[in-house]
Amino acid sequence: MLDAATTASVAADARATSPAVSVVIPAKNAAAYIGEAIESALMQGGVGEIIVVDDGSTDGTDAIVRAIREPRLRLMRNDASGVSAARNLGARNARGDWLLFLDADDRLRPDAVKTLLATARTAPQAVLVYGDYNTIDSAGRTIGRRDLLKGRLKPSGNVLERLAGGNFIVNGGIMLIRADAFRTSGGFDVSLRYCEDWHCWCRLAATGEFAYAPKLLLDYRLHTANTMNAAARTPQDFFPAVARVFGDELILSKLPSGAAARLRQAAEIHLVTYAATQAVRFGRYREALAYLGMVGQRSLKAMPRSAIKIALSWLGI
Repeated sequence: MLDAATTASVAADARATSPAVSVVIPAKNAAAYIGEAIESALMQGGVGEIIVVDDGSTDGTDAIVRAIREPRLRLMRNDASGVSAARNLGARNARGDWLLFLDADDRLRPDAVKTLLATARTAPQAVLVYGDYNTIDSAGRTIGRRDLLKGRLKPSGNVLERLAGGNFIVNGGIMLIRADAFRTSGGFDVSLRYCEDWHCWCRLAATGEFAYAPKLLLDYRLHTANTMNAAARTPQDFFPAVARVFGDELILSKLPSGAAARLRQAAEIHLVTYAATQAVRFGRYREALAYLGMVGQRSLKAMPRSAIKIALSWLGI
C-alpha cells in the first residue's frame, strides 16, 4: 500500500499547478485495446494527464503508447508487480487533484469526466464521485442492458455501511477520487489478489462522503482474457478480501456499533451471488445452484434476492 506520510508533501506541492484529473491506466499485454482506452481519455474535458503504467507487457503495449504523440500522455514501468502496485505507482506520480483508474481494455464514454466533475461541484465534501457502466464485447459492440436499470439510484453521502455489505461500485473507471484522500487512505492493498478495489473504496468511505451521478460513464469490455479469468474464480477466492475489510481498524472504527457481523455476512452473500452470476454467464448452471445453496446456508431470507440477481445476469443486466 502507499505510504501516506511520504506522498502527502508531493500532493501539497503539486496542488497549486495541478490539472483537474489524472487518468491512471495500468496495462499488461493490452496491445489490442490500449489505444482505444487512451483515446477515450484524451477526448474527455478536464483531463490534464494520462499515466499509463506498463506492468511488464511482452506484446508491444509500450510501443503503441510511445507512438501516440500527445503531451498529456506519460508512460511508466512497473516490472510486473501487479495491477494494484501499478495503480499505486501511477497515483503516486500523478499531478491532478482527482484520480481516475481506467483499465486498459475499457473505454470512457463521451463527457464521463465532465459529468463527474459537475457532480463533484455539487458535493464539495465528497472524496469520491461515481456513476455506472455498461458492457461491450471485444469488438466494442454493446452487449449489456444496464440502461434498463437507469432509474436505479445508488447511495450518496456516508456510504460506508452500505459499501461494507457489498461492492456496488465495481469498476474504478466510473469514478473520480480526490488524490489527497486516496493517498491518505493508503491506496490499493497489494497483498489482495481479488476485491482489492472494494477494500480501497471502503477505506475511502471511512474518510469522507461519496456522491453518485446516475449516468452510464464507462464501457466495460468483456473479452476472452478477462472473462476466462472471471470464470475461474470461486467464492473462496474473494473471502480473503472480506477478512481484510472486517479486520481493518479504520473501517471498523467508522461502522455502527455491533454492525460488523451483520455486514460481513451480507458481504459474503454479495460475493457468493456474484460468483453465481459469473457461473450463469458461462453456462455453469450446476455451480450457480451450488453457490445459491451457499447463500441459503448464510441466510434463507437472502435467497430470493440472490436468485433474482442470478436471473438478471442471464439477461445481461
